[in-house]
Amino acid sequence: MDDKGWRFPTEEELSEAGTNGEAFGTKDHLYDFSRIREIYFKADPDYSGRFTVPVLWDKKLQTIVNNESSEILRMLNTEFNGVIDSQHAEVDLYPKELQSEIDELNSWIYDNINNGVYKSGFATTQEVYEKEAHNVFTHLDRVEKVLKTNQEKDSTHKFLIGNLLTEADVRLYTTIVRFDPVYHQHFKCNWKMIRHDYPFIHDWLRLLYWKIPGFKETTNFDHIKKHYTKSHIAINPHGITPIGPEENILPL
Repeated sequence: MDDKGWRFPTEEELSEAGTNGEAFGTKDHLYDFSRIREIYFKADPDYSGRFTVPVLWDKKLQTIVNNESSEILRMLNTEFNGVIDSQHAEVDLYPKELQSEIDELNSWIYDNINNGVYKSGFATTQEVYEKEAHNVFTHLDRVEKVLKTNQEKDSTHKFLIGNLLTEADVRLYTTIVRFDPVYHQHFKCNWKMIRHDYPFIHDWLRLLYWKIPGFKETTNFDHIKKHYTKSHIAINPHGITPIGPEENILPL
């Protein structure tokens, strides 16, 4: 991402990736576009809104199906069950009997943690920053208590809702896996660290990353760190990417 928005990697970047091992992502294999905005205009030449990601694209109809992450997550949970193998079709991250509990978790986790780190990072006054940063940690404390209580009831209950991985875990993961490597310094959420101060969240994070297929494979710390440090010019005007932490995530 740069001052013109989200983009695909350049040929030069892809060439570099082949020599030094860094992963810059992939080019647009459908239209060879260079920017996400071109995808939006492909779907609607008169589009006048924001050019955001993620984007779920229909190759047959050549249009955007959805660009809201929470809605795409729900769609991926059910809408493709008829075209994938039965083992994966049986995976249900939003089971009917748990939907109210999942929705309740999502409501306060999104506003205070997923979005809370941004409220802290983009604050423009000391007063607002301190309020939002403290709020993030208040709700991380709450998550820690949820996980701790679950495991005190039953040692096999490692997730936000007992022993079952749900949408709530997936949504929280995206923020927690970025917390120590990026949000701690870039968004000034440096009151505590996950690895040092939240043992139950830390165990939960490492369980997802190291033991459950799909999490590690879709987490690229190089992408994460470079996106934040090189995209937010107001926060990091020189685009310098810190070298730490020594380990982006610790072993389980």
